[in-house]
Amino acid sequence: MSDNPWTDRIVGARMAVDQEFTTRIADSRFSNQQWSLIMTATEFELDHPDDPDRARIVANTEKIGQIIPELDNIQTGMGAVGGQGGRQGGSSSGGLIDSIKGALGMGGGGSGSSHDEKRQAAERLTQEYADELQAHLESNGRWESVRQAAAAEE
Repeated sequence: MSDNPWTDRIVGARMAVDQEFTTRIADSRFSNQQWSLIMTATEFELDHPDDPDRARIVANTEKIGQIIPELDNIQTGMGAVGGQGGRQGGSSSGGLIDSIKGALGMGGGGSGSSHDEKRQAAERLTQEYADELQAHLESNGRWESVRQAAAAEE
């Protein structure tokens, strides 16, 4: 729902939270490039906007599963990032094929559980981001107007 007026109201807040969140990304299992890809697959929604006590920004992560193989490709292409330095040379073509197989549910070995772990880590991190975004809006006195704008859209 990226065409919602309430999301237009939070662009500046997202930029501020992006800067504040860089430390959290650095401490995570994801590189900055991987995080950018995760964020492109994530949409933010406002649950219960008509209820001031229950309203909450949530990360809609249903598309993240589609980009997990690409996260692996970014990691492989980067070489030594995250302790994965030995994965170069001939393994890159196998990595691509394995990623495609994994995305189609045909992968063998541990890639399925690895993909599940990455998806779950991405989902947790995007929700942390959503919580931080809401806290930022609240601390700047903008949460109520954003919530009301989202409620008006329903």
